[in-house]
Amino acid sequence: MKDFRNLTVWQKSHRLALETYRITKLFPKEEVYGLTSQMRRACVSIPANIAEGCAQRSDAAFCRHLVIALASGAELEYYFILSADLGFMKHTEFTSMLDELTQIKKMLNSFIQKLSAKS
Repeated sequence: MKDFRNLTVWQKSHRLALETYRITKLFPKEEVYGLTSQMRRACVSIPANIAEGCAQRSDAAFCRHLVIALASGAELEYYFILSADLGFMKHTEFTSMLDELTQIKKMLNSFIQKLSAKS
């Protein structure tokens, strides 16, 4: 069993989740059960699936969880775009968050390729 807290991709995705929570606190109250909830669910899914994957007994099982994390990243990317287009996020926040998410997605993709090559 690997310690997920030592993985840079988990650390970065955890920080992104914290930042997403901070930013969505400022969203309109009518979005609390809509976009705010969806963004929070998607951003938490990334580090949660990395953590869950670390507890798996095989690389293939770990890889499946990383693929789910990557898919949640794609979902979150859309929510960032939508939030920016609706004016809920400042352009600087949007750019920063999207850059960080892009790095995380690249790291996940690389990790998935590495684990897939081992299988």
